[in-house]
Amino acid sequence: MNSALRIPLNTTADQLARLHALQAAFADVCNALAPIVQQTRVWNRVALHHLSYRSLRERFPEMGSQMVCNAIYSVSRTSRLVFQHPQSPFNVTKLAEKPLPLLKFLDTCPVYFDRHTLSVKCGQMSMYTLDGRMRFALALKPADEANFNEKKLREIVLSLRRDGLYELSFMFSDSTDDAASEPMVTSATDVPEYVVVEEAA
Repeated sequence: MNSALRIPLNTTADQLARLHALQAAFADVCNALAPIVQQTRVWNRVALHHLSYRSLRERFPEMGSQMVCNAIYSVSRTSRLVFQHPQSPFNVTKLAEKPLPLLKFLDTCPVYFDRHTLSVKCGQMSMYTLDGRMRFALALKPADEANFNEKKLREIVLSLRRDGLYELSFMFSDSTDDAASEPMVTSATDVPEYVVVEEAA
């Protein structure tokens, strides 16, 4: 059984600016990776990692190795939504032999974290930013703490809400199978709002 926990972040002006900077930098890495997907038609996360990781680390040293991995995950996940979902207008079966369009990630794209770049312990959260760790106090309910202790954490996503505040989403699963950590693409009906699709000429 899957479950989700959403936590709005009560940020200072300085923290908000740091999160904006991280989100924009994350989008830059995704946009450097998108042409590789377009040219190679490869968006499997492992294969994409082998194709791009080294060059991305050289190009974006400020992002750190694990955040580059998370950007690869983001592009893989988004590509699945755009190119594989049956209801997507850009599904590869509909495109047939046409060139793939180019995905452009907006500065409002979600930022993906993992246990290396974001941790929760004893009511305190520590998350990676471009200029060091940012810490928040979390008031977790007992059931929420149980999720962190007993379930597999599948995804951690930082999103900018329409009201201008940031929110963290934690997705949990009862499964301990590593394969279950792959995202389940089941709900999209169109292109995600944080992506612009540029069709090939």
